[in-house]
Amino acid sequence: MSRLQQLAGITALGTLLVGAIASAEPSKASRILVDKSERTLKLIHEGQAFRTYPVALGDSPRGHKLFEGDERTPEGLYLIDGRNPNSAYHLALSISYPNRRDVARAEARGLDPGGQIMIHGTPTRSGKRRDWTDGCIAVSNAAMEEIWRLVDVGTLIEIKP
Repeated sequence: MSRLQQLAGITALGTLLVGAIASAEPSKASRILVDKSERTLKLIHEGQAFRTYPVALGDSPRGHKLFEGDERTPEGLYLIDGRNPNSAYHLALSISYPNRRDVARAEARGLDPGGQIMIHGTPTRSGKRRDWTDGCIAVSNAAMEEIWRLVDVGTLIEIKP
């Protein structure tokens, strides 16, 4: 084999390796995007969605969560601020709702903003309808296992109307 053929082979191998590395799936999401109107949760890395899941929301999904018991899913920017491996809903990631603005909005009405908003799986006995949570974001248990693996505490989550 000539030196030119060897170099061509090495170049081709290098191109393949770079392509494989560039197309490899990210090991972690840098951001989560939930679109309530589309009923989707997307895991984002470097501005690109690399996973999309269907979701169920609160019983009254339209509008921003205003107070405990309104069964709405909040809207806005939050962080994933905890993990619960022993959730009654398979696995759960805690969302940093309420923020200061949410608290002020609820208190101005003399109400409690609520809390305990999560991304979670489904209970073992799942015969749930489309939107059934008390304001959380529910996905299938298989999806929740992937999300659990791909999302760290501190990840930004944007929830859009």
